[in-house]
Amino acid sequence: MPLGTLDRNPPPLFREGPSALTKLAFCAALAVFLMVADSRFQLTAPARAGLALALHPLQRALLAPVDAWEQAGDYARGMEKATEAENQARQQLASQAVILSRAAQLQAENTRLRALLDLRDALPVKGLAAEVLYEAPDPFSRRIVIDRGSHRGVRLGAPVVNDAGVLGQVTRVYPLSAEVTLLTDREATIPVLNTRTQQRGVAYGGERGVMELRFIAANADIKAGDALATSGLDGLYPPGLPVAKVAEVERRGDTSFARVGLAPVAQPDSARHVLVLEPLQGQEDARIEAAQEAASAASAAAADAGAKPRRAASAPKGAHR
Repeated sequence: MPLGTLDRNPPPLFREGPSALTKLAFCAALAVFLMVADSRFQLTAPARAGLALALHPLQRALLAPVDAWEQAGDYARGMEKATEAENQARQQLASQAVILSRAAQLQAENTRLRALLDLRDALPVKGLAAEVLYEAPDPFSRRIVIDRGSHRGVRLGAPVVNDAGVLGQVTRVYPLSAEVTLLTDREATIPVLNTRTQQRGVAYGGERGVMELRFIAANADIKAGDALATSGLDGLYPPGLPVAKVAEVERRGDTSFARVGLAPVAQPDSARHVLVLEPLQGQEDARIEAAQEAASAASAAAADAGAKPRRAASAPKGAHR
């Protein structure tokens, strides 16, 4: 190849141009100019507005996952707080329900105790308040155990009542407790008086918590709803205590006696506090003993009073001798 045809220009890589410092100074000056011009004349405001408008959908699309994550976190935290508040409210409601139930129980117990106190003041016999401990574990009898025994003066055969009426009778006495046979026991009996007709009879315990009035003539004046009270003829129960109400009267032609079913007015299953009365016979014995002691004391006092004048009359004679 002839030498004259060769390109003697340097390749682009080795061509000389503005230096890097010159380019930096030019770009810096251009940036300062554009900033000053934009702050004074708002030259780039339309461009920025258009660019922001164009990029707004892209920004919203990019922020959608972030917003969804934040909303999900807020929802989870809100649900957790709501669940915690609900649990606290349930606990407070349960504690308030327990307190309310306890208050209702205390109020009912206070009402029963007040009724027993009023009953004790109204009865003509002495009474001792007692609490029912438990029901005797005998499937063939109806008995309860109370927390008063012989150390507190409970006697065998003492009547046991509550604010509704007669519950039963003390059949076993221990030093610190006593066993009460309820009126609904199969072996229990109690003399009663029909408050409407003044007809006397004897009530017996029956099955399934009911009582019956036996040996009543079929033509006797008795009907459902009649109230029966203690007659006081047995020397144990004071007269006038509510016992039962006539539940049904069945008259059959094949027998001369009517079948009379009774419903006890005092429910032993709900009795918690009772009143143990002193038997009428015991009260009478106590009165007789007190009268005898009073008579003995009066006789002794009269004898002492008669002996003093005799001693006074004999004293001068001895001195004269």
